[in-house]
Amino acid sequence: MAAAVVDASSGMLLGKAGSGLNLEVAAAGNTEVVRAKIKTMRALGLAGGIDDILITLDQQYHIITLVKAKEGLFIYTVLDKTKANLAMARYKATEVQAGLSI
Repeated sequence: MAAAVVDASSGMLLGKAGSGLNLEVAAAGNTEVVRAKIKTMRALGLAGGIDDILITLDQQYHIITLVKAKEGLFIYTVLDKTKANLAMARYKATEVQAGLSI
């Protein structure tokens, strides 16, 4: 349905494709999700980083994939739950983040 590249330090949308929701609002809101998860991991003393965060809604999948090569960036993907293959979507999001050049 839609995808975006987001700067997690500012919540700013750097690029987008697709439609169906306000990606500027989604970028800012999901920045808070990423920040909260990082804060929680630190509080728990968990080592390592986040590969992705999956949010499952009634009709959609929302995937937040952190960009390994550029700390502070993430790819936000929104999929129609009835049409999407979640495993393939996660695989492709990981593949895209690995090849992303900023």
